[in-house]
Amino acid sequence: MEPLASVGDFCPNSNCEVYGDTEANGIIKNGKTRQGRQRFLCKVCGKSFNERYGTLFYNRKTDEKDILECLALLAEGVRISSISRSKGIKEDAILSFLREAAQHAKQVEAILLNDYRISQAQIDGLWTYVGRKDAKKGG
Repeated sequence: MEPLASVGDFCPNSNCEVYGDTEANGIIKNGKTRQGRQRFLCKVCGKSFNERYGTLFYNRKTDEKDILECLALLAEGVRISSISRSKGIKEDAILSFLREAAQHAKQVEAILLNDYRISQAQIDGLWTYVGRKDAKKGG
């Protein structure tokens, strides 16, 4: 089984002629962001992006560790209001982590199973919870 491609292995710009091509070698490192994250540049289309692009953590000011801990606590059955109070993160932000995690389910499951020792049954409960929250919100 081939390893998954990661950010920086290909151009994520759908308008680029080498979009998604991991063999094109069109991506170069292009400095770091103020937060110290690696920045990349596509030599073909000229678009730049950072190492979080296309991930659950993109455009988030919350640390990756805190986002993953919130998701692990939700999987354990802890209420959003309790997580919000204890971690000092707004409930709306926690809900947005949850919705975004649903878009990146396989990667999130792998991290929760390995790093946080969450069982598959708990993860199934987490996705059921996501579905209920989306149904209440109307989509």
